[in-house]
Amino acid sequence: MKIFWFIPTHGDSRYLGTSKGARQVDHAYMKQIAVAVDNLGYEGVLIPTGRSCEDPWITAASLIDATENLKFLVALRPGVTTPALTARMAATFDRLSNGRILLNLVTGGDEEELKGDGLYEDHKTRYQTANEYVKIWREILTRSHTGESFNFHGERLQVDDAKLLYPPVQQPHPPLWFGGSSDVAIDLAAEQVDTYLTWGEPPAAVKEKIAVVKARAEEKGRQLSYGIRLHVIVRETNEQAWAAADELIQYVDDETIAAAQKKFAQMDSVGQHRMAALHGGKRDKLEVSPNLWAGIGLVRGGAGTALVGDPETVAARIQEYADLGIDTFIFSGYPHLEEAYRFAELVFPLLPLETQKKLVQPNLTGPFGEIIANNYVPDAAKNKKTEEVL
Repeated sequence: MKIFWFIPTHGDSRYLGTSKGARQVDHAYMKQIAVAVDNLGYEGVLIPTGRSCEDPWITAASLIDATENLKFLVALRPGVTTPALTARMAATFDRLSNGRILLNLVTGGDEEELKGDGLYEDHKTRYQTANEYVKIWREILTRSHTGESFNFHGERLQVDDAKLLYPPVQQPHPPLWFGGSSDVAIDLAAEQVDTYLTWGEPPAAVKEKIAVVKARAEEKGRQLSYGIRLHVIVRETNEQAWAAADELIQYVDDETIAAAQKKFAQMDSVGQHRMAALHGGKRDKLEVSPNLWAGIGLVRGGAGTALVGDPETVAARIQEYADLGIDTFIFSGYPHLEEAYRFAELVFPLLPLETQKKLVQPNLTGPFGEIIANNYVPDAAKNKKTEEVL
């Protein structure tokens, strides 16, 4: 099991849908989060993309030297960038980071925003472009290990004598991730990507989606890995966790919810429509599956659900998804710095993680935690009392 966290390049806060508790996201803050999750043993971080975000490539590159093991899941944007350019960018990043880049194929779901980026394609055409884009991107990187050039003439994209002189560290190319719920998206995933991502729908819906993707991939003689994108609200008790969920949206007003839902409805993303359908914009229908809460999706686009509960409950829900074939979990929580620590401290010990690095580093020796009365560490004081009782 691999656990990723999230770098909030679009802003961070203690509350959703309001400026109360808002936190400026600058490089120092993003670096704090990256260093924290690297030290805590998270596998990597997802860096979002879009008009509302700082550029993911520059953000990720600025954090290479601040981290040692952390991987960066960075967006590929067909139509907004060219495949040959991003092949060079991916190879350079991979070399400079010693193999720590992962690529997230993002076709976009908001036509208005895409037009602002100069991309005038409908949903179906974007996927046609994306399919050719990935073929070119992947082939350039793969051939870089032998020094071959590459020609491609498709309906949407063309390259002649495309060549990459500096190959990536990861062979044949850095892994390609992708999430999409439409038929054309699933076809693209089955043919082109390494890891298929889904947003946090109820387990039954995730099971059904994975079965469809897996069947289409098998038709093409391929096998994929599977990941899920969720938020998490974990506290020491279930009552505290649900109270924290209520607090997160306590300042969201109905007008803000209505405006957000109207915008989401205008998008052509099938995945976004599925997220919105979980709650219908209503506050009284937010627990859409046991401990799966859709309150975040009232005002936030993209991933709109969170696992809510005490550590044992959250770990059990994670295992439910793992039993469906999910091996990578991309989590986030508000605010992201504190919640990265909280989740690692409370839930990591309960999970079969591939990276088992914990808060206590193996090369350090005691005592840990706050010292009591200048002399005693907490465990020592407790043990002394136990010995006196015995």
